[in-house]
Amino acid sequence: HVQLVESGGGSVQSGGSLTLYCSASGAAYSNSWMGWFRQRPGTTREAVASIYTGNGVPFFADSVKGRFTIARDNAKNTVYLQLNNLRPEDTAMYYCALSGGYCYTPSNAPWYEYWGQGTQVTVS
Repeated sequence: HVQLVESGGGSVQSGGSLTLYCSASGAAYSNSWMGWFRQRPGTTREAVASIYTGNGVPFFADSVKGRFTIARDNAKNTVYLQLNNLRPEDTAMYYCALSGGYCYTPSNAPWYEYWGQGTQVTVS
């Protein structure tokens, strides 16, 4: 049984920073894509960033390139998302996701099998 545990959300002012953490239990973490999607009220879930746990290759949405970074710690089955220079439009519920294996398109939510409960990020 795979569980994703998220932490690190909160409220910051525009220009501020936050770090989101996501830890995975179980063997599904290895050689998978793990990352974050976000959803604002009334909108569809959109990809933010993801990383291949095998070799560290990242994916970033255009809207966060240059502001967010992603890293992994395979010894802890944990992925970190550093959010810098936050803007009000970054306000959303952020969900951790794990593909649990092959993922053809890391920006596409259906490729992810496991999801966390979400952590709120609010930028004012």
